[in-house]
Formats: sequence, structure tokens, C-alpha cells
Amino acid sequence: MPRFSIIVPVFKVQGFLRECIDSVLGQSYPDFEVIAVDDRSPDGCGAILDEYAERDARVRVLHLPENVGLGRARNAGLEHARGDYVLFLDSDDFYTPGLLAAVADRLKSAEDPDILVFDHVRTHWWGRGGPSDASTLLAAAGQDVFSLRESPEYVHLFLVAWNKAYRRAFFQEHGLQYAPGLYEDAPVTYRSMVLAESIACLNRIGVEYRQRRQGAITKTPGRRHFDIFPQYEGLFAFLEEREDLAWARPLLFERALDHMLFVIAREDRVTAADRPDFYREMRSFHRRHCPEGFIPPDGERGTEMRLLATSPYASFAALRGARGLRRIAGAGKRRTVGRASSAARQAGYAALSRLPLDPHLAVYSASHHAGVHGDPAAIHAKARELAPHIRGVWVVREDAVDSLPDGLDHVTPGSRRYHALMARATYWVNNVNWPGTLAKRPGSIHVQTHQGTPLKYMGADLLDRPGARHGFSVPKMLHRADRWDLSLVANRHSELVWERAYPCHFTSLRTGSPRNDALVAPSAEHAAAVRARLGVPHGNKVVLYAPTRREYRRGGHVDRIDLARFAADLGAGHTLVVRLHPSLATGTARGLGLADLHARGVLIDATDEPHVEDVMLASDVLVTDYSALMFDYANLDRPIVIHADDWGAYAASRGAYFDITAEAPGHVSCSYRELAWLFTSGTWRDEESAGLRAAFRERFCEFDDGRAAERVVRTVMLGEELAQPAPSPLLPSPATERAHSMR
Repeated sequence: MPRFSIIVPVFKVQGFLRECIDSVLGQSYPDFEVIAVDDRSPDGCGAILDEYAERDARVRVLHLPENVGLGRARNAGLEHARGDYVLFLDSDDFYTPGLLAAVADRLKSAEDPDILVFDHVRTHWWGRGGPSDASTLLAAAGQDVFSLRESPEYVHLFLVAWNKAYRRAFFQEHGLQYAPGLYEDAPVTYRSMVLAESIACLNRIGVEYRQRRQGAITKTPGRRHFDIFPQYEGLFAFLEEREDLAWARPLLFERALDHMLFVIAREDRVTAADRPDFYREMRSFHRRHCPEGFIPPDGERGTEMRLLATSPYASFAALRGARGLRRIAGAGKRRTVGRASSAARQAGYAALSRLPLDPHLAVYSASHHAGVHGDPAAIHAKARELAPHIRGVWVVREDAVDSLPDGLDHVTPGSRRYHALMARATYWVNNVNWPGTLAKRPGSIHVQTHQGTPLKYMGADLLDRPGARHGFSVPKMLHRADRWDLSLVANRHSELVWERAYPCHFTSLRTGSPRNDALVAPSAEHAAAVRARLGVPHGNKVVLYAPTRREYRRGGHVDRIDLARFAADLGAGHTLVVRLHPSLATGTARGLGLADLHARGVLIDATDEPHVEDVMLASDVLVTDYSALMFDYANLDRPIVIHADDWGAYAASRGAYFDITAEAPGHVSCSYRELAWLFTSGTWRDEESAGLRAAFRERFCEFDDGRAAERVVRTVMLGEELAQPAPSPLLPSPATERAHSMR
């Protein structure tokens, strides 16, 4: 008997079906069966399913003699299920890597609950969307097991079949069946949730829920959307038979009305001509099933529910029309007020800019005001030591203030003090551009530290990469870069790239990267303290996995590795530490498994560690794809593995200054199998790896000598003459390389 039965109803999805089935069969957890129900699909779906069944004994295909619809196709599959748990997956959606292993582990820790709920992400035809509305609830549940009566807020979880694992005996014991028609998920979801004695949550994105441009029934307007009424009538008929479930009636009545109000508001579901009839059906449902003493919720939705009890459709339509007008007017008012307040701040900034510069004032910022880290933080720390007479003030976003060290002087962007300080500061230190609204005053010194050595195209080189520069203007970016006075470089590759990518009037300083000072002369004691803080078992080898973002995917995140499988394949005595690119930290990437695996101790998520240098110091080997972290990590002279299974797509979409697979700092893997072999065989740290790393360090770490921050402070702030590190032989510029390749 398998652990899971995965029921996949199939109808007219031949373009998506292989991706769906592959996402199941490719799971690292093997103990499951797939029951694919061909709902008399008129296209090639049936043949595709038979092909899979021939290749994999875990796939069974039911060919229905007639089309019965999604709900009854699920019921047909359920009759053949043998697993302990039943999962439903729509055939145009697909599972994320590692889901079934995570579900199995969570079921075990929850002692086989009646229902396990997991998260999802909407995948639109143009790319992946953001986190679901359920993510906060799922995170709050933690490792608890509860009933809906104890925790009624969980009735707000997405009411679909495919985000749950049902204990099959529970599902069958209560005779749960899907009714024909649209909105068939709602009554089964709510009925099962109120009947379940034990519900557990898994804070992990398990399903990519495809939002099709066309062909989705729920987004086709018409009278079929009136199916919602018999679906909820069936649910409330069941509730009325069960006096022991009287507590659930007000809860589910509110959810039913909320669902109906959602549907009537959607132009892609209920046409304008059908809305009066739909509203009358809602009022009829309200009269028949409103529980005694029912109190609608606060806010707009509650107002609409009150109207249902007393008012005809004309009043409801007038309320919605008036609300729309208020929103339009409010938006216009906010824009007017915003323009006025912005103009006032700019006028004040202009007035303050006529005052003398403060020679003892420096302003710092890192990664769009995200906190205190990187090269600016290293320079600030050294300035406090060598130039204490220069007051350093950090510009930090409001949402990052709580993470600041105690006693650090800071301002938030846009505040009055911010404008006062920016108007008079002599030293400006940043690793990205300052806003275009700030003027470069004569006598001020702007230091651009950058964010490491560039592999991917930057600045003006993005002009022929429209996808990579989507959302920002290269001319405006160069206009802001015109304010730079000094550009810090760690190697001549960077010097040549920055002067090419930013054709502005700055001077390159061969200082090295200040944040890498800690890597040139690493402290064993500090590294041990970081490992302890992260929770790394004593004596374990730490494998740091640091993937970068992809420009060819909306949102930037692409799953290249099944993290749970990689952690398991590394074996005992190894700890996998994952650090996402900062731009992915607040998106869906962590919900796709990282947060869950961290919570269960499978790996360590170090994305939120404020100083990436600490994470590098705590590791024994770096696995990355195309992250600039590799250039910094090379200072440690520890093994680096490049996982480049999509190098062609990455280089084509973003552009790269050289082929990292040909000039790598260590071994290169082009598939997961190769990556796993590098570690199981010990090849990741062999002599060839050391030789590749030595050549890479010589080229890209040439100015990093542990004194970069000191060099910046002494030359820029104290005006001292300080010898720069001696370079190795000059390398050809990217432009020269490209010219030679064209001959």
C-alpha cells in the first residue's frame, strides 16, 4: 500500500500535462501512486497518459466513457485509491521539487492528522506571482495540530482540493464526494475542515497554480457561475442535519457570502446582464440560511452582507459604484498631497544646499537603504577607528531600522533630517546609486563601492539586453552615476568593466573590496562563533549554496536544485547552508521549500544573516551558479563548485563578461547528477580544483590584501598618500576580447 495516492483529473490540457506528471514522478519521495483520470479528453491527453503508464508502474490511467467534469472525475479516481493519504492535483498545475518528502515528514511529526494543508503560488502566463494570502496563517500554525473549532481563523485557507493531503480513511468514512458543476471544491473543503479532529499545516509552497490566459472555466463569464448556489445549498443541507456542528454554521455562512460576493464582483465570471439575477439568488440564500444572531464582519464586506438582508440590487450596485468613485477621488487626492509635500521637501533641500558643506559629515547606504552591511559598513567601521572626527550617518529604510546595531546614528529616506544631512554631507559612500533627486555639490566626494566583481552585464552593457534591464532606464542610471568621484575595484577586470559599463567621469581606486578584508585574514574564532550561532553541529563540514537571480524568469527565482535531496546526498557530517540572493529574500523562493526545510533542521537558511562575509567564513565549500559571491569567496582559498546547468539561458538573457564554465574557480557541474557525484566522490576538493582556484584568485583577488577599508579611509577622508597593491600582468578588456572574437 503506497503512502500517497495522487489523483489527477485530465481534460484538454495536453500542452501542460507532461509538466504536471513529470513534477510528480520527479519527486525525491518515491512511495506514491498516480491515478490519472482521462475525463474523455478530446485531445491527445489519453495517449500521453498511456505513455507514462507504460514507462512507470506507479501511474495508473482511468479512461472514463463520457465526460463527467472535474468533481466527478476526482470521485472516480478516489474509488481506485490505495494510499494512506489522498492528494488531488489539477492537470494544468504542477508540484514543486521536494513537496512529497516534506509532506511525509510533516505527517509523521503530526502523527497522521486528518488533513494537512500546504501553500501554493500562482503562476501567470508571464511569470510567477507573489506569496499566497495563506502564507501568514500557515507560518503561524507552526508545528501545532488543531481543529477548526479551536482555531476558526483557518477557515480562511484557500478552499481548493489540491492544497491538502487527506487521510483516505477519514475522507471515505465521512462519505466526502465532489458534486458536479463549478465551485465543487468549496463544500468538500468546508465539510472536511469542520469534521476533522486534527488539522496540521506545512509552511511550504507545494503547488504552482497555473493562471491560464484562456481556457480556464472559472474565468469564462456565463450562467455556469450560478453553480455556486447549489454547491453551498448542499453544504448547508448537511450542516442542518448535524446538530453537533451548529457552531460552524455562522462561520461557514460568512465564508459562503464572502465567496458569492467575490464572484459577483468579477467581470470575467458574472456578466453585467446576469448580476441582478445573481444578486437575487444571494438574497434568497441569505434568507434561508442566515443563522440567528449572525453578525457580519467589519469593513466593506460586512456592509455588503448587511445590504443582502435588506436591500434590492439597485442599492447594492449604487454602493459599489460610489465606492469606486471614492477610490478614484482618494487616489487623486493622495497624488496631489504627495506632490505638494514632495515639492516642499525639495525646496527645503535646495535651501539647505546653499549652506557650506560639513567637512566632518559622511553618509552611508547599502543595497537601497536595506541596512548596514557590505563595503560601506566596512568603510564606516574603519572610519570610526581611524577618523573618529568624521561623523557617520546611515540612510536606512523604515522597515530595516529594527535590525540596526544599538547606538548607530541613522535617518530614514525622505525625512526632514535626511534632507538636512544630505544637503551638507561631504562624503557619500554607497554600493548602489543615490536617488536622482539628490544633487552633487562641488566639494562633496561620492565613493561608489559596487557590490563585488561583475560576471553579468551591468550599466550601459544592458542596452542590448531589454529583458535584463526591464524596469529601469539606462540613461537615468548613467545620469546618477555621473555624480561618482571614486570607484573602488578589487581587480583590473572590474576596473575595465566599470569604466566600460559606466562611461562617466570617475577615478578608479585599486583599493580592493573593503568587505573582503575579513576574508583575507579570517579569524578562526569568529568563524566558530558564527557556526555556533547558525546551529551547525560541531565538526560538520559546511556546504554553502548561494544561487543568484535569473532575468529569464519573472520574479528572478528558479529552482535548480532539490535542496532536501542535496542535503541528504551530502550525507552525515555535512550541513547545507543556503543563502538566497537579497532580491529573492522577500519573494516566493523561501516558501517553495527553504523555510520548511530550515524549520525541520534539514538545512540552514542563512538568507537573513546581515553580513554575508560571516556566512562565507563559517563554510568549508561554496556551491553557486553565477553569483558574484564566488569572487569574494576565492579570498578564503577554499573549494568552489559552479553549478551551471542553465548557463546558456542565463548568458543569453543577462549577458556575461566571460564564460564562467571555461574559466571557473573549481569544478563545474551541468546536471544535478554531476553535482552530487563531485561531493560523493570527493572530487570537489582535489588537486585540479585547487589549481583552478589558484588561477582564479590570481586574476580576481589581485588588490584584496586585507587593508582595503584602511586604504579608502586614509586616502579619501584623511588625504594621505598610500601605496596601492602591486598588480599582476594586465588582462584584456571585455571589449578587446569581443573584438578579437569577431575577426
